[in-house]
Amino acid sequence: MPQQKDSRRRSDAQRNRERILEVALAELSHCADTPLSQIARKAGVGQATFYRNFPNRESLVLEIYRHEMQQVADSAERLLATRAPDEALRAWMDRLAEFAMTKAGLADAIRQVTGAPGGPAKPSPTPVAHAAERLLRANEEAGAIRPAVTADDFLLAIAGLWQLDPHEDWRPRAARLLDLVMSGLRSGAPRG
Repeated sequence: MPQQKDSRRRSDAQRNRERILEVALAELSHCADTPLSQIARKAGVGQATFYRNFPNRESLVLEIYRHEMQQVADSAERLLATRAPDEALRAWMDRLAEFAMTKAGLADAIRQVTGAPGGPAKPSPTPVAHAAERLLRANEEAGAIRPAVTADDFLLAIAGLWQLDPHEDWRPRAARLLDLVMSGLRSGAPRG
């Protein structure tokens, strides 16, 4: 019975943490200076629970960024498991665009946290680069894209996403940009 109680407590703690991250993402994307007490209240957790998970604003902002980046990276394998490689890549590009716009909304909060002297460094985009590499290799093996495109090449090609204004209707422009990149990847593909 004590083991079941511990399991339930861990499950509740994980749900609280995820709820805090979800609310914090929405609130900090809207206003970088949102008080942490407001985030805790909207997440439905007490101050002690909030600070046990995130002892300061820096840890919260960096965890949101890391968590969102990992979600994007993890979606690559799920997409490859359910779609043809080229369809998985294009769907993943849409997911990456969502992340880019979320990150743009969080940009002020991230700058505040990482811009302070002696402050923490921004997390590396390595999980996203690894996911891009995995998708590109699957597409190359399927003959769906030109050979030898690297994750660095790909990420540079889609860098225009980060120029879009997240406060405007960015989806149509992002779709056009990503369709253009996808056409370029398909050009010269062995099966094309």
